[in-house]
Amino acid sequence: MWKFLMVVWMCLNANVACAAGVGMTHISLSWALPFAGVLLSIALFPLIAPQFWHHHFGKIAVGWSAAFLLPAMGYFGLDEVLRVVAHALLAEYIPFIVLIASLFIISGGVYVRGNLHGSPEVNVAILFAGAVLASVMGTTGASMLLIRPLLRANDNRQHKVHVVVFFIFLVANIGGSLTPLGDPPLFLGFLNGVPFLWTLQYIFFETCLSVVILLGLFYMIDRYYYHRREEDLPEIMDPTPDTHGIGFDGQLNFVWLLGAIFFVLLSGLWKSDVDFNVLGTTVGLPSLVRDVGLVAMAWLSWVTTARSIRIKNQFNFEPVFEVAKLFIAIFITIAPVIAMLQAGVEGPFVRLVHLVHDASGTPIDSHYFWATGLLSGFLDNAPTYLVFFNLAGGDVAHLTTDYASTLAAISAGAVFMGALSYIGNAPNFMVKSIAEHSGLKMPSFFGYMAWSFGILIPLFVLLTVLFFKPM
Repeated sequence: MWKFLMVVWMCLNANVACAAGVGMTHISLSWALPFAGVLLSIALFPLIAPQFWHHHFGKIAVGWSAAFLLPAMGYFGLDEVLRVVAHALLAEYIPFIVLIASLFIISGGVYVRGNLHGSPEVNVAILFAGAVLASVMGTTGASMLLIRPLLRANDNRQHKVHVVVFFIFLVANIGGSLTPLGDPPLFLGFLNGVPFLWTLQYIFFETCLSVVILLGLFYMIDRYYYHRREEDLPEIMDPTPDTHGIGFDGQLNFVWLLGAIFFVLLSGLWKSDVDFNVLGTTVGLPSLVRDVGLVAMAWLSWVTTARSIRIKNQFNFEPVFEVAKLFIAIFITIAPVIAMLQAGVEGPFVRLVHLVHDASGTPIDSHYFWATGLLSGFLDNAPTYLVFFNLAGGDVAHLTTDYASTLAAISAGAVFMGALSYIGNAPNFMVKSIAEHSGLKMPSFFGYMAWSFGILIPLFVLLTVLFFKPM
């Protein structure tokens, strides 16, 4: 749900070139180097120079942004670069960070009272509940609500990295695939005319099968660690005291959460002729109302939640600050990459365009699933969804009927494969950050990908065989 704002902006600003603006459609792959540099920095520095990265990752993000912006000023001109930056900030970054921060503050005010013991059965129950909630309150909302109780439930476990990894798979990604509320690509489709319950109808079995398989695999792994790998290790005293029953403190935050969802949906459904043009980016009144509403919900959460609740949640703003610093570089440097994709057969990714269609021009569902998914795993899945939505024809009446299987492949690819990397979906990175701030040493960028590729790629191959008609 964290990218809903960006998605709404993209649809409201149909007359504005998305992500990169006019003038960046015929460029070489070399312009993607700063974006690749950001990704490699996130992947390698925590592994080879963790202390340096911890103290200077903000400066590194600024450096890669400058590596794109400074040459772009000379090549495209100052006006074009200003339009690109204005679009990245106003249409993407500011809405993104406003929603991320508001959901983070609101969910951080809800404390699950009681000591859940992280047995395999309890962990499966939490993961299942999160997967269900992800389609109701969004992947970010569900992740921020449940990651802390999950970490507390397992705080006396020796082996628990796999618990957080599967949480990212199920709650931060795949669980949000059944409604437009769940994940930004689906909301983008909704704003383009895809019926609200369309994904529930067309990728329900893909989602259910994925959730069942992953929960079953998780149970076997967790049971192995719980009963075999930990029984001979010294017992860790449970830091969370036992209590009678489970309950919630800070229940009023559920009202503020509903308010946040209301403002996001309102901005997508409310049409207004009132807008403002800032360096070529249209800022609509519904978007302004949404942002103000989200800030108001976060402020109400902050002032109405007892400080003791946030202390018990070990609440701090470091995860938001980390995401804010890194993702501004991602949003700026991704601009030429998205422009290359949108250029279609006229751009450097022409082979990708031909890859997803057969010789007669008919969409190949399996290729759409993998192309959309793999790019979504390392780019932003909302504009990636939009690119492939348009490559498949862009006619919503046609895509939801005659080519429903193709749209299902695009939708599933964008949502499911966001779990392939830490940057595939913002909740991934935030869950990692919260886990690390709780004292858990999470896998590196490539270490996480060893988990995700080893577990998810075979699952996605199975989905391809069963649902997406491989050639």
